[in-house]
Amino acid sequence: STLREEGLSVCGSLFDVTRTEQIKEKIASIEREVGPIDILVNNAGIQKRGPLETFDEESWREIIDTNLTALFLVTREVVKAMIARRSGKIINICSMLSEMGRPTIAPYTASKGGVKMLTKAMAVEWGKYNIQVNGLGPGYLRTEMNRALFEDPKFDAWLCGRTPAGRWGEPEELIGPIVFLSSRASDFVNGHILYVDGGILAAL
Repeated sequence: STLREEGLSVCGSLFDVTRTEQIKEKIASIEREVGPIDILVNNAGIQKRGPLETFDEESWREIIDTNLTALFLVTREVVKAMIARRSGKIINICSMLSEMGRPTIAPYTASKGGVKMLTKAMAVEWGKYNIQVNGLGPGYLRTEMNRALFEDPKFDAWLCGRTPAGRWGEPEELIGPIVFLSSRASDFVNGHILYVDGGILAAL
């Protein structure tokens, strides 16, 4: 509603990103009714926690299917028209945990590590078509997914002490980097993962 109030045209399309037929149908509908997809942001993701030695296979598959396989399926469908136009921007939401591990979230880190490397592979494969594929790696942000963590005084103190910025990130701080990766300013940026993490990956 805020975007509409600013005079922008906004529409939505709801579908299951893990279902190939739904993806094909909805992408075709969007391209037919709205127009070419010039920028694709792959941001679907879920998280489930638990000790790896007792983690159930169904939850493992759900995380990998949603965080990694769905990204491949959606991008495969969208990139066809980008290749034909020889133009496109693809931004894959990685994570600080594409680079590091923490207890109880091994399936999530595995999926996000896969997203990082798939981003690089896509950049290499489609760069010749003037398509830039980059990743955005958020650090610890104050999101609903992280509510239990930022409301935990012990974890909050650890994180703020561990992060050079000394605080949690806010979701709004991803806007500028996404705009950059979506714009002509990033036309020679390809296969890069831009971490927005307050410096945590740079610190011991």
